[in-house]
Amino acid sequence: MPLNDVPWTRPVRIRLQCGLDRTFTGVYDALDFLENEWPLRHGERHQRAVKTCRGALSGTIPAVIAREAFVAACLEAGMPAVMAPCRRKPTVHPRRPAHAAVI
Repeated sequence: MPLNDVPWTRPVRIRLQCGLDRTFTGVYDALDFLENEWPLRHGERHQRAVKTCRGALSGTIPAVIAREAFVAACLEAGMPAVMAPCRRKPTVHPRRPAHAAVI
C-alpha cells in the first residue's frame, strides 16, 4: 500500500468481465485500476470515479464518496460488486448457574 493511500473501512470486491473477483482496499488501488486496467474509457461514471479518487487522495473529497463513485463506475462497465458472505458471530449462551444443593 503506497504511503499516500486512503484505505476504505470496507473493501470493495468486484466481479471482473472475465469472471474473476478482485478486491480493492483503498482509493489508490481503485484509481490505478480505473486509469490502467479499465475496460471502458469513456463512461460518465468512470470519469467521475477518477475525479473523486484523485480528490480523495489529495484530501479534498471523503474516501466514502470515492468508494461509492468507484462502485457506480464498475456497475456502469458491467462489473458488479460482489457481496461478501455474512459472517455471523456464533451464538453464545450464558452459562446456567449451578444449583446449590440443599442439605
